[in-house]
Amino acid sequence: MMPGVIGRLYRGDINIDFVGKRKLWYGLSAFLLVVSIVGLIVRGGLNLGVEFRGGSVFDFARTPNSTVETVRATMSDAGVHQIIVQEAGTANWRVTTESLSTTQVSQVQQAVADEYGISKSQVSSQVIGATWGGEVSEKAVIGLIVFMVAIMLYLTIAFEWQMALAAIVALVHDLVITAGVYAWSNFEVTPATMLGFLTILGYSLYDAVVVFDMIKEVTGKLGTSAKMTYTQAANNALSHTLIRSLNTSLVAILPVAAILFIGTTLLGAGTLKDLSLALFVGMLVGTYSSICVATPILVSLKEREPQWQALARRVAQREASEAKQATSKTTAKAKTEPVGAAKAKPKK
Repeated sequence: MMPGVIGRLYRGDINIDFVGKRKLWYGLSAFLLVVSIVGLIVRGGLNLGVEFRGGSVFDFARTPNSTVETVRATMSDAGVHQIIVQEAGTANWRVTTESLSTTQVSQVQQAVADEYGISKSQVSSQVIGATWGGEVSEKAVIGLIVFMVAIMLYLTIAFEWQMALAAIVALVHDLVITAGVYAWSNFEVTPATMLGFLTILGYSLYDAVVVFDMIKEVTGKLGTSAKMTYTQAANNALSHTLIRSLNTSLVAILPVAAILFIGTTLLGAGTLKDLSLALFVGMLVGTYSSICVATPILVSLKEREPQWQALARRVAQREASEAKQATSKTTAKAKTEPVGAAKAKPKK
């Protein structure tokens, strides 16, 4: 049965009523957004990396007697308070702390060297000021605003303002939910994460534009004598682009999932982990939003226009008239049929 369903899906023979279930999608999206916002509030925002909040970073080789707990204890004994211990690859420790003075950095390096039997020069250090992170964050926000405005203008010119607004709402929807996942999981937000967020914007927008292009093509053929409403036409167009969206998402998500679940687990790829989580969540949510958020919002906006409201009334009247005629024919046929004689009982 499944191969037949998949074949019909590939041929576009299955018309799934996504738009008709818009209340379900709106409810699901509202739930995800609330959970994400609550996560950001409860967790006190995102877990910003040292590149954004400033601090000191120490890198040194692992030794047989070093664990996360012992490294944290060594740092604490050296007078450090905000300590984040991470595995850097397969052979190093990466410890992030609050901003330390030159004297404190030297003391920490000496404490680590004494504890694990390595030379002080093997404990590399780096001090990052919060000013740099603030400048990066400010430029990222400005870039995001410029991107949103440019997309609004492009979609308004290439399509129409309703499609532009629906696409922007879907983009914000994707970003908030992805940020919520980072807040609840307490994953560190690094420059690699910001790259992942920017990639999400492009991916989500691409998926929405593919769907909108098909909707524009289908609805552009609707006239006063059309047999379907704008909602029905949009839903039909969505069903025809569904398999393309799913295929694109699957091909993109598989390598990202491999990096996230296999690479970070077996190889300890910290930077790739920061990037791949944003991509993985963003692609999943982006695929969902282009189908179940952007399109229903577009239909809700278009249904308010007089021409589509008039078309909906005409289609409803035509369907009611056809149903009435079908009922009349069935009734007339039943009246004209002769009553059959009772069947003779079989002889014993």
